[in-house]
Amino acid sequence: MSDKPDNNYSNQEGFYTSPPVQEPPPPPQIKIRMPDNKPYVVYVIMGITILVYLAQMAAELLFGYDLVSIYGMKVNEYIYMGEYWRLITPVFLHGNLMHIGFNMYALYALGPQMERFYGSWQFLLLYLACGFGGVVASFALTDAPSVGASTAIFGLLGAYGIFSYLNQKVFGERAKRSLNSVIRIAVINLMIGLTPGIDNWGHMGGLIAGMIIAWFGGPVFELVGDVFSMRTENTRTDNQLLAAVMISTLFFGAIAWYLIFTNT
Repeated sequence: MSDKPDNNYSNQEGFYTSPPVQEPPPPPQIKIRMPDNKPYVVYVIMGITILVYLAQMAAELLFGYDLVSIYGMKVNEYIYMGEYWRLITPVFLHGNLMHIGFNMYALYALGPQMERFYGSWQFLLLYLACGFGGVVASFALTDAPSVGASTAIFGLLGAYGIFSYLNQKVFGERAKRSLNSVIRIAVINLMIGLTPGIDNWGHMGGLIAGMIIAWFGGPVFELVGDVFSMRTENTRTDNQLLAAVMISTLFFGAIAWYLIFTNT
């Protein structure tokens, strides 16, 4: 009988089998520190918008009509007469409980992640610039009065789509899935917006504003550090974001200026 070790193994039934294949160890998990800006501005915007809606309801109870909307909604005739605040105030007004509920849910779902990536005051500028762009597009392309935060929220959607596209190198498949999801959501909601009573021009204006800002000034991350301490770092500066906000605001502002001063 040989004393050499046998390379076969015996199982309980007495059959000889090959030695079990050793699985390679799994790759080490690398933790990447992401931006951790707290979404305070999102909740402040939601709080202000809800308070404004409560003021709308209170005015209707006291006076029998929505005095707040009368002085704040987008009404082209009054904008031509010099009430330029109506190019931004409609973002904080809503027509009914379902309207504000849907918009605040969308803001709650999308806003915190965007604020973490952008930063607080940067997110505020993005939100307001998108809202302004949407109201101006509505002013330019439809005479119907309108209210609602959906102009700004569509802007956030457009900005998130561009963010996902520009950051595929860092976020990989997650970014691709996010981009596909944004495209589907935008298309579906724009199709829904073709029904009467929905300001689809405002939605498209906000979407374009968000895409402009994200393309020229939104965060583009790269990975820095080593395997023991990896983090994301924004390769763009605050000045680039400010410039992008100015580009969008001047673009839509020029449209509004042209319409107003050629109408007088």
